[in-house]
Amino acid sequence: MSLQNELNAVPGVTAQPEAATRDFVFNHTMLRIKDPAASLDFYTRVLGFTLVRKRDFMDAKFSLYFLVLVNDPSQIPAEEPARGQWLLSQRGVLELTHNHGTENDADFAYHHGNSDPRGFGHICVSVPDVEAACARFEQLGVAFQKRLTDGRMKDIAFIKDPDGYWVEILQPTSRV
Repeated sequence: MSLQNELNAVPGVTAQPEAATRDFVFNHTMLRIKDPAASLDFYTRVLGFTLVRKRDFMDAKFSLYFLVLVNDPSQIPAEEPARGQWLLSQRGVLELTHNHGTENDADFAYHHGNSDPRGFGHICVSVPDVEAACARFEQLGVAFQKRLTDGRMKDIAFIKDPDGYWVEILQPTSRV
């Protein structure tokens, strides 16, 4: 049996998705953040994301930040609505949602999902050289959940963003 046939045989899997879903794109994941300055610094400086759009909803007291990993920022349209259309066509967009005022509450924290009650687990960023990336993260003082030398899986690491969300770091040759 081929690997794909084996995967298609997993209970609950629809081996032939309906034609109506053919052009669907998994666009983004949203994380709630306490402090936009800290989170934007982490995702843009530490991980290399580009901020593509910021939307403020002052009446509702929240802001949205949309980030992408893009090798050539010149491909991002400079003006709306083309910029928004481009953003919605991308895969793997990160949406950070800031509820105004949380940054001023020393006791406030979002649940990262990796302690009870467990829920959300992590996001993942693939890098060309996991050892070099982790050495850079060490130099930058990034918090680690799991270093390459920890545990049995020596080819993946987990770092933590300012809100404690885990970010898995691996290179394409890693075992997942």
